[in-house]
Amino acid sequence: MPVSDHASPGSVDAGSRVDLAIRAVTDHIRDNGLRVGDSLPGEGHFAANLGVSRAVMREAFGALAALRLIDVGNGRKARVGALDGAIIAASLDHAVSTAQITVAEIWVVRRTIEVKTAALAAASRTDDEAREIMALADLLARSRHDMPATARADIAFHEAIAKASHNALFVQIVASFAPLMEVAVPAAWRTRKAGADPDMMLERHHRVAEAILRRDPVAAAAAMDEHFDAAIHSDLVGLDLKGAN
Repeated sequence: MPVSDHASPGSVDAGSRVDLAIRAVTDHIRDNGLRVGDSLPGEGHFAANLGVSRAVMREAFGALAALRLIDVGNGRKARVGALDGAIIAASLDHAVSTAQITVAEIWVVRRTIEVKTAALAAASRTDDEAREIMALADLLARSRHDMPATARADIAFHEAIAKASHNALFVQIVASFAPLMEVAVPAAWRTRKAGADPDMMLERHHRVAEAILRRDPVAAAAAMDEHFDAAIHSDLVGLDLKGAN
């Protein structure tokens, strides 16, 4: 059957032809029930069905690859791409750098998401996942004097909790926060070193891990909420991170 029954691309400009081509590829993926890793027809197939040039299809494939919707490798057919939090991270970074949103606003959203993932992790985690989360809490304690290592361990700790939630979207959203955390985590730890005892921050990580280990969603959510109260100081983000106005 034809790839698309849209209006003839001869009546539209080059940019619209590329848009048409992009829609044709995404329609093909959806209409044929393709899954991650499945092969796609080549540029020539789509070009012939749409009546556009291969150059248009090459641009469309390039745009889809940049969005990680398809995976294009040298010498092989394009394949359906996997969900990738890096795209969300790039969008967040762009939005912050162009003053469309603030880091504070991101942290309000992050807090909400991570409290939920902690509760889900406590309910859904495997024994291996619980052990990994606890091990990362221990690693944080051991790396407290090495800021890059601390940031890596903190990021891994939160990503492991998201993974244990067994919700693929939460995994990708939490992963998208990593670039900002690489900057914010050391800043937050420096803030706490100048004020409250950093040992308390480590203890709060362990409280989250222990609640997940006990399979206690209510305690896990409360511990994560408390962790955000202590770990992300209002001076870092410029407002009350509970989102109160």
